[in-house]
Amino acid sequence: MSVEESFARIARQRDDLVRAALEHVAFDGWSKVTLRTAAEDLGWSPMEVDRLFPGGVGQVIEHYVALTDRDMMDRLAAMDIKSMKIRQRIGAAIRVRLDLAEAHKDAVRAAVAHLSLPQNLPKSLRMTAKTVDLMWQAAGDTSTDHNWYTKRGLLAGVYGSTLMYWLDDTSDGHQATWEFMDRRIGNVMMIPKVKASLGKAGKVAGTGLRLGRKIASCVPTPGRIARQFGGMR
Repeated sequence: MSVEESFARIARQRDDLVRAALEHVAFDGWSKVTLRTAAEDLGWSPMEVDRLFPGGVGQVIEHYVALTDRDMMDRLAAMDIKSMKIRQRIGAAIRVRLDLAEAHKDAVRAAVAHLSLPQNLPKSLRMTAKTVDLMWQAAGDTSTDHNWYTKRGLLAGVYGSTLMYWLDDTSDGHQATWEFMDRRIGNVMMIPKVKASLGKAGKVAGTGLRLGRKIASCVPTPGRIARQFGGMR
């Protein structure tokens, strides 16, 4: 087996373990107990957990978010999103992202709680930055100037607040969430820079801590959540 094949095999095993763990997070959270139970469901030795995720629970949550991002991009690629108006493209991306997690709200809630811890803020910023960047890529954005940061910072605020609303939404079909999301998108679309043409050529810059610092003011923290939505769980 080549090195590439070995890495691909590990990636598939990580995907399988995380997907299996989703059935148990509601009972034991994102924990070693959950992961070992998931490994047993797959017929694996519990020791496989440490082999696949030596970085512990934090690495597992990061993989879960990245896995959901990939699922989001696959679903958006199957849609005729480019025929939509810009605000509809963004709304579709957020809705698809949350629809994918609908069956596992407890897993999302536990991940948000973990990432809200002060020591995990840099990781949370990087992950949020990656998610919103993928949403803009799916929407067709190719900007490279300061608008690249502006768009992603604004979308981080919309996505983050919509996520918090969605977690506590019990309305039929999450209709209240989608109405909330539409209002938030409407607010930011009033800013001319967000409505700039997506036709400019260029490559999308990489995400990371630099973008994280720029969108930090938009990412939901425990304090902002408490002020805006009365807190979480």
